[in-house]
Amino acid sequence: MRFSSLFLLAPALTGGLLAGCQSRNSPPELITRSTLPDSTEAAPTDTAVVAAPRDGITGAGIGQYIKVLSADDFQGRKPFTAGETKTTEYLASEFKKLGLKPGPNGTYFQEVPLVEITGRPDSIMRISGGKGKPFNLQYKTDFMAFTEQEKPQVSVSNSPLVFAGYGVVAPEYNWDDYAGLDVKGKTVVVLVNDPGNAGNDTTMFKGKAMTYYGRWMYKYEEAARHGATGLLIIHETRPAAYPWSVVQTSYSGAKLRPQTPDRGASKCKLEGWITLDAARRLFTAAGLRYDDLYAAANLRGFKARPLGLNVSINIHNKIRRTSSKNVLAVLPGATRPQEYIIYTAHWDHLGIGPTVKGDSIYNGALDNASGVAALLTIAKAYTQLPKSPDRSIVFLAVTGEEQGLLGSAYYAEHPVFPLNKTVADLNMDMLRPYGPMRDVTVIGYGQSDLDDYARTAAKEQQRYLQPDKTPEEGHFYRSDHFSFAKVGVPALYASGAFDSRARGKEYIEEQNKTFTAQHYHQPSDEYNPAWDLRGMEQDARLLFTIGRRLAGETTFPQWKAGSEFKAARDKSMGTRK
Repeated sequence: MRFSSLFLLAPALTGGLLAGCQSRNSPPELITRSTLPDSTEAAPTDTAVVAAPRDGITGAGIGQYIKVLSADDFQGRKPFTAGETKTTEYLASEFKKLGLKPGPNGTYFQEVPLVEITGRPDSIMRISGGKGKPFNLQYKTDFMAFTEQEKPQVSVSNSPLVFAGYGVVAPEYNWDDYAGLDVKGKTVVVLVNDPGNAGNDTTMFKGKAMTYYGRWMYKYEEAARHGATGLLIIHETRPAAYPWSVVQTSYSGAKLRPQTPDRGASKCKLEGWITLDAARRLFTAAGLRYDDLYAAANLRGFKARPLGLNVSINIHNKIRRTSSKNVLAVLPGATRPQEYIIYTAHWDHLGIGPTVKGDSIYNGALDNASGVAALLTIAKAYTQLPKSPDRSIVFLAVTGEEQGLLGSAYYAEHPVFPLNKTVADLNMDMLRPYGPMRDVTVIGYGQSDLDDYARTAAKEQQRYLQPDKTPEEGHFYRSDHFSFAKVGVPALYASGAFDSRARGKEYIEEQNKTFTAQHYHQPSDEYNPAWDLRGMEQDARLLFTIGRRLAGETTFPQWKAGSEFKAARDKSMGTRK
């Protein structure tokens, strides 16, 4: 995703957008057990499930799509590979079988121009200077390194290291880690997440909730804006929300980036991560204590510190500029076909990568064959309705989410259908296979009128609505709904995530932890025929219900007062005829 474009927005929007998914001026409604319908008050062992309507949405149908899309012969569905060709052709074929129309260009594809950079860093990162002898950090064990500059070789030689706290410039919070700092020619070392670090200090920024400032892509962009040679992020599992193994698999091999006129020249030469242990070694070599500087970085008035160390590394690149594909299909509306509801899910995953326990295919069954399976199932349900809905329904399977929301960002910047006539985006990503759920968790709760649509649909399933329980993990910025929100289209990203109807919250908490630690972005994210997919069925039906309601209305849902996305929507809708 071209996150640099975020900073071309009006200052009021930019400040609010970077401030996080909920404005201080518009706090979300707090949902407690006492405010929920009686039907949600049952004990955790309650197994009651609302009878499913005959709409064609079934767990078995969703499971069959997951099984196909996550099979080994799809090769992990990585863009620019044979796996992409097989995946996109399969999706187009399924859309055609359902009788859905292609896009205005006469095909089911939207070309997304990207550049693929396959970087091969030196096996060691050389650290010199300081009070001790030079030493090396080991590739993959201690660091991951890459570049967005489209050059056969990028060399960093004796670049001075500077610790700049969180690498954040947030005027609305009166925070500037780069104040008085000249980083030209230097490599900046920063902490992951926001000041306050995932809620250790809830009085800072948005408290427990991560803001956009906490995301890795922002930190790379900010360092580049200040002219830094490089940026290294210190990985720590809890504030990052994933283990080092995810960094290893996500930042090795070929990486995709949007094509830019300057071929990445405005980016830092070096982008990367180092482990917490490697960071401690760096600070010790500099004669400093990591814990002391960590504490200082979380205090207002922190000043960046030169480490008295230099870093050197070479990255050898193989570069390919071509296009990936978004896949889209349309069910034309019966009376207002020029107005659109969009369903999104990303089809891509990580492809073939490092071998783990004898397996090198990163199948991505839950991430995100599950979302695409729900998308196809919902599409099928729409085609089985007695008559088409009044508004058009668009089914959009996007590329490059794993590489930074690339496909959805491209669509948002080059929309096939006018944004000011797009009613809403309903997004699906990583649905849970743990059976019927009682909660409907909304990522970015409190932002728009879509919460009310979700609440009504949830009540029909005897479920309750709640905000994200782990806002420190920054999910609002990690899936494709964000690309639509950024350009003003109300977007909903909601699913059952925390409360099993049969086994309660502790069971789901344990399952979520296990998946993140052992299977997220690993070859073991594979289809399992023992999964209970009734929860996925619930979520698909919930979004189907919401979409049908939106499609039958003449009004447009709005961002709530205080939302950082409201200004973009208001501007867009002011031109709607």
